[in-house]
Formats: sequence, C-alpha cells, structure tokens
Amino acid sequence: MSDRRPGLDPAVAEVRRAVREALTGLAEGSVVVVALSGGADSLALAAAAAFEAPKAGVRVVSVTVDHGLQEGSADAAAAAAAQARHFGIEARIVRVTVEAGGGPEAAARSARYAALRDEASALRAAAILTGHTLDDQAETVLLGLARGAGASSLQGMAAAGDLDGVALLRPLLGVRRVTTRAACAAEGLVPWDDPHNADPRFARVRVRRTVLPLLEAELGPGIAEALARTAAQLREDAEAFDEMIDETIEDIVEHVEAGISVSAGALAANPAALRHRIIRHVVASEFHQSLTRVQTLEVARLVTDWSGQGPIDLPGCRAQRVGGRIEFTARAASD
Repeated sequence: MSDRRPGLDPAVAEVRRAVREALTGLAEGSVVVVALSGGADSLALAAAAAFEAPKAGVRVVSVTVDHGLQEGSADAAAAAAAQARHFGIEARIVRVTVEAGGGPEAAARSARYAALRDEASALRAAAILTGHTLDDQAETVLLGLARGAGASSLQGMAAAGDLDGVALLRPLLGVRRVTTRAACAAEGLVPWDDPHNADPRFARVRVRRTVLPLLEAELGPGIAEALARTAAQLREDAEAFDEMIDETIEDIVEHVEAGISVSAGALAANPAALRHRIIRHVVASEFHQSLTRVQTLEVARLVTDWSGQGPIDLPGCRAQRVGGRIEFTARAASD
C-alpha cells in the first residue's frame, strides 16, 4: 500500500519517505542537525525533516554555514535560515574562515564539517543530516575513478557514517537531484543556486555539467544509477575485507618503539588485495595517514620481493624490514 497521501506530490513523498527511514531508530527526544545550504537538495531535506521529525519525537535544528567565499553569501545564508524558520524549526547560521591549502573545495568542506560537528556537539545532537543525492554519489565515483584513487574512493559516500562521535546521515543518497528540485517547486520553496556549482574551474562541476550528460548521451540513460550501484557493491566488499582484517590483524601485529610491526610471513600468506589493505590499515590507524597505490606496493615489496632494500619513507612514518617483520615507525618532525 502506498504511503503517499492523495494529492501529495510524488517528489515530496519520495523525499519525505527517505528522511523518515533515516530517522527510524533515533531515540525519542533526540536532536538532529540538518546541514542547510539553501540549495534545492538541502532545502528539500530540511522541509521533509521538519515534517517527519515531530512524528518521530525528534527535534530538528538547521545549521547554515556561511563560508564567506563570495559576494552575497551572508544574504543567501539568511534566506536559507528564514525558510527553515518558516518550516517551524530552529535555524542557526555559522560563519567560518576557510583556510588556504588543499584546494578551495576541500578547504571549504573541512571548515563546513568542523562547524557542523561543533554545532551538533553543542546541541548534543544524535545525528547530522546532509542533502547529498544519488547524483552527488555518481559524481564522487567518477572523480575517484579519474584520479585512480582505488576502491576506497569508488565506494563513494556512505548513507550512514560518523563525524567525531556524531552519526552522519545522508538520507537522499537514493534520490535524484531532479526529484529534490521538483519537491521544492511543489512546496513553493525557492532554492539558492550557488554560483560555484556552475563554475567550470571545479572538477566536480565539469563532471556534473559535461561528463555525466555525455555518458548518458553516448551510453544511454541510467549511468548515474549504475555508478551508485557500483559504489554500494564496493562498499559491501570493503566491509567484508574490514571484517577479515579485524580478525587477522591482532595475531600478526606487535607494538615496537615508536610504532608497530607486522609479520612478513603472515602478509605473504594473504592474497595481494588483503595484504595491501592490511598495510594501508596499519598506517592509517597508527599514524593517521593514507597511502597511495605506489606507496602501498613499495611496502608490499618488502614482503614479496625482499632483496635487502632500505627503509621506505611514507607519510608520517617509515617502513623497513627487520628480520621476519615489517616495522612501521614514526618519522621525526624534521624528516
């Protein structure tokens, strides 16, 4: 039986259903933060959350982050907050300073998530909801593929994750961007179109406006959905690998001075895919650094192609073979 009321626009119903499913399981009396940029995706999300949350006994607070990167950003943030208040929910605006380095998109994203985390902590929120859609997922997968970033990037974004102890939920990952725009139109909402979303300087914009439409034109419709399915399948594979690593790693690692060591024999006995994941996992968990494919293979050669080669400098640490073990030790700050 359909859960859509007679006369309810299908796009509105789809967005509300997605949000309702995401709120399932949250304790009554919980607070959720909705990341509200004012764009169609987050605006549709906020409207749906305002409708669904009271039925679940959940309080909604919208947080709009003003990055101050373009003229009129303060007005856009104020307009987004005003629409949220019109829904009957509390609305907050946080102004941040975007630090240089790492590219403007990455820097803005870091500042935005830090602000959302801080507001969620202040509110003792159980979850943060973001408006990422299926289209965003497809773009993420394509960007990861183009960069050769491996399966971890091709997994895209998780529907449920963690941001420093606060649940990070993306209810709309199965919803198309055209649906969120239709939902806004049906409810008389006026989304803000961020000029940066049309700026071809940004790789994501070029994927959105040129690459995906070209793939659709040349290969037929359904490309975005296929990319999203690929991400879901790779995430399932990654979760299985992670379980295998958790079961394996306790028996093959030992702590050493300023680091950790792994049995070379145990690494050699595992398939290459698992061996490489263990190496990346050790560096990530012990030194909070990510390895490239090339760096991972260089470390693996200490296991599979050992001929007395010296230590390998890695981000935050150094790997070397000592007897039958691969030792990962912290590098001095001056290295």
